[in-house]
Amino acid sequence: MLIKKILPPVIALLILIGNQSCNSQKSKPLATPAQYDLNHPVEFTLPEGLSEISGISYYPKDSSVFAIIDEDGLLFKIYLNGSGTIKQWRFDKKHDFEDVVMHDSTFYVLISNGDIETLKFVGDSIFANKSKLEDASKKTNEFETLYYDDALGLVMMCKDCEDDKKKIVTAWGYSPDSMAYNPSLFSIDVKQIAEKTGDKKLHFKPSAAAINPVTNDLYILASVNKLLVVTDRKGNVKEVYPLDPVIYKQPEGITFTPSGNLLISNESAESGNANILIFKPKKKG
Repeated sequence: MLIKKILPPVIALLILIGNQSCNSQKSKPLATPAQYDLNHPVEFTLPEGLSEISGISYYPKDSSVFAIIDEDGLLFKIYLNGSGTIKQWRFDKKHDFEDVVMHDSTFYVLISNGDIETLKFVGDSIFANKSKLEDASKKTNEFETLYYDDALGLVMMCKDCEDDKKKIVTAWGYSPDSMAYNPSLFSIDVKQIAEKTGDKKLHFKPSAAAINPVTNDLYILASVNKLLVVTDRKGNVKEVYPLDPVIYKQPEGITFTPSGNLLISNESAESGNANILIFKPKKKG
């Protein structure tokens, strides 16, 4: 499988430091969206300290990405244009941290049990406040996905929730003002995805999601399933794309730039380094 080396810069985001292709194996290119070539990303290699990168959020002010890792309460800032070293701030101890969203200068970090930590900077110090999902221990629920919708607010998505019974994937709302959860924003019919993959026994497990600011579609990553699912904002399935496991070792994070560049982060998995894959929209015509 071919992964493009660093390309000549056309925007600051793509002025990347040199890196090597993550794998030299070759395989048949898989189907890919009209807007992006998922088989030929630009790869930004991450250091060992970010081997378990589990969520990313783009910061347009300086072409950087804020990120979290699975098992430690650290927030990272990664400069994709090579203009600075990686910064980090501690906001908590060890938990199963899954996703991060930045909105209006505030960070929201999702923990796998549904708790959400709100992070705010005062100077160079970071302060955290945690919202606990009420009665979370009474049911078997697991969440890995948090994103922002300008109509719905913060949305978290079940990876494996007891009430979904593997037939649907439920999207929950969260209000930072009231610190209240809404467990019934919308749901995704897994059968719609299964029909497009041909896997009738599919157990769809989202690992990250973000709204494409250009097309207005919701892009949902599923690391376990090695799928990218495109839906409308209410979860109606439009397209499903299989992801090459050579390129997408363990895709756990997704975000977009305001102009529509797609960024997907991979954990290091069993070998090599973690990375962020960058996709520019295809030129029309």
